[in-house]
Amino acid sequence: MLVDSHCHLDYPDFAEEGVAEIVGRARSAGVQQMLTICTQIAHFDRIRAVADAFPYIHCTVGTHPHHAAEEAEVSLSTADIVALTKLPKVAGIGETGLDYYYDYAPRDVQQRVFENHIAAGLETDLPLVIHTRDAEEDTMRILREAGQGKARGVMHCFSGTKWLAEQALDIGFYISFSGIITFKKAEELREVVRRTPLDRILVETDSPYLAPVPKRGKRNEPSFVVHTARMVAELKGVSYEDIVHQTGENFFNLFGRARMTDSV
Repeated sequence: MLVDSHCHLDYPDFAEEGVAEIVGRARSAGVQQMLTICTQIAHFDRIRAVADAFPYIHCTVGTHPHHAAEEAEVSLSTADIVALTKLPKVAGIGETGLDYYYDYAPRDVQQRVFENHIAAGLETDLPLVIHTRDAEEDTMRILREAGQGKARGVMHCFSGTKWLAEQALDIGFYISFSGIITFKKAEELREVVRRTPLDRILVETDSPYLAPVPKRGKRNEPSFVVHTARMVAELKGVSYEDIVHQTGENFFNLFGRARMTDSV
């Protein structure tokens, strides 16, 4: 099953055309399931509304590091996050992590909010969706320390170093690749794909951002994940069908709550 493991269907980029049209096009392209990701818990209701509208869409709950210092986010406790995970369509926690590239929030605040999300992951046994940029060492240190060797999750939209990939795999995390792997200058990232075991790979769009070649320059959408999956297949030397099957199984192994019992 082909899954877009990370998209933002509540974003205004999709409002004019309508989410139903976007989702329908994805389904026609063979994308059978989507995970729409929360970046601000203050806006969780609109993320939840998208997930509730479609049986094959689940969601997460979490605070992106860009928003970590906002009053509505920084005031939330681990218990507040855990309470929202009780809702039936919530399959994970995040996206959370550290972003020292933009530094929209003070680093100590980002770290504290990140730790709260890790604690919520441990309490609920739900996977974490990790965003990290220019913060690899602190990200791994906090995951190891706060995660106590029990945290589960995925490094989303991976664009980091071989070191980060190795460290993430070492603690049992999955690595999700986006359309970036199709970009002309992304050879180092493609090497990470080659080195990553098949049973630890997810694919995603991170839409509406980062449309893959041959759609680069356009607004991204879940149907475009097929291009990323085809590139992964090429890099791993396996068939497209094998990648669809394996990445689908990987997704459900990680996001167990998203596994549906009814055919869709």
